[in-house]
Amino acid sequence: MKKLLLKTLLLTLVVCMPVSAMADVRVHVNIPLPPAIVFPAVPQLVVIPDTDVYAVPDVEEDVFFYAGWWWRPWNNRWYRSRYYDRGWAYYPNPPRFHRNIPQDWRNNYRNHTWKGDRWEPQQRPHRDIERNWNAWHKDKHWEKQGYGVQKMKKDRPEPQYQSHERQSKPDYGNRYKGKDRGNSKQDGKNNERPYEERGRH
Repeated sequence: MKKLLLKTLLLTLVVCMPVSAMADVRVHVNIPLPPAIVFPAVPQLVVIPDTDVYAVPDVEEDVFFYAGWWWRPWNNRWYRSRYYDRGWAYYPNPPRFHRNIPQDWRNNYRNHTWKGDRWEPQQRPHRDIERNWNAWHKDKHWEKQGYGVQKMKKDRPEPQYQSHERQSKPDYGNRYKGKDRGNSKQDGKNNERPYEERGRH
């Protein structure tokens, strides 16, 4: 009786299961998992400038850490895991963060340059990243430090020009105050004298 009931239940589930869900299960089963990555040592990560994405620079394969997950591409597919060395599972869509990662980020790392400026990447142990990534994201930890990028071209202060309206006009009348101060009183007296008396001299 129990076996008959179990068979009936399974048959009901198969009949009621959507065709798309069954196809999705078959597709996921047929997708191969990526091979294990051999790490020479416990991975050290660096943050990619202008992002919250961390990368492992000392292995040939691309391995990223973002939003609490480890990510890696393989055979034009993406996989993610909670661990850097195991537990990879297929992820159906390319992660959005990867759009902000330059393809030549490894060359920038080796040459210590980023967009023409000096880049001093700070390597951090993976455990520090796993524990602190969320707090660092909220506090803008790396943004405050400039992501280790030292700008070679510092902003120069723009020259300040005074507009013609603000420029004070030269006071030509005051230029000769010191020279004519002694004659000003005499001129004043001569001007006060009647015109007839001035004409006599």
